[in-house]
Amino acid sequence: MFDLIVFAMVAAGTILWLRSVLGRRTGQERPPTDPYSRKPGAEPAESSNDRVVALPDRKRADKDRADQAASAGDETGQDPLQQGLGQIRQADPGFDGEGFVAGARGAFEMIVNSYAAGDLDTLRPLLSDEVFDNFARAVEERQANDHQLETTLVGIRDATLIEASMDGRVAFVTVKIASEQINVTRDNDNNVVEGDPGQIANVTDIWTFARNTRSRNPNWTLVATDAPN
Repeated sequence: MFDLIVFAMVAAGTILWLRSVLGRRTGQERPPTDPYSRKPGAEPAESSNDRVVALPDRKRADKDRADQAASAGDETGQDPLQQGLGQIRQADPGFDGEGFVAGARGAFEMIVNSYAAGDLDTLRPLLSDEVFDNFARAVEERQANDHQLETTLVGIRDATLIEASMDGRVAFVTVKIASEQINVTRDNDNNVVEGDPGQIANVTDIWTFARNTRSRNPNWTLVATDAPN
């Protein structure tokens, strides 16, 4: 009984730590609309542009912010990323880049596993409305085809901040996450429809999180996903 109490305390502490870094917002092999779709190969391969949640408006806004940051960086002689992080720290003195990356790793694992399981209730507070709609449609299509997705996140090899900026009161932080995954889609008879249970794929994701720095809510939300060219 004592061991159970200790394990429960550790689990609760871990959840509270993730929420404190990325928070819970109150505010992969699959069908073509799957936001993590990828064709397997004989050898582990980097992911490509088919692992993209299509958010054209968000991408345009991201590009505009990146152009502005690059221009400002040229004028000040400061790296655009560091300048963006500095702007965020000015708006939110409690922001910590290293802590954010640690929280992003935890959020990545939670989101990938919840998507594979079709757990929309867990996904809802972690995603923006646009991203959630993309994930929900893919889950619903998978269920309509009587398919089950098995995802094993072998490990996260690296997570790096690559972009940071402010847009008014809203802070945007982009993280490049390199992971190793096994993804298999099965039908109701447990036959493999797509994927290879023996293949570990190297996957690279670029995720952007956002937060209103004027809000008392410390929570960050996933607002866009992308993949390197």
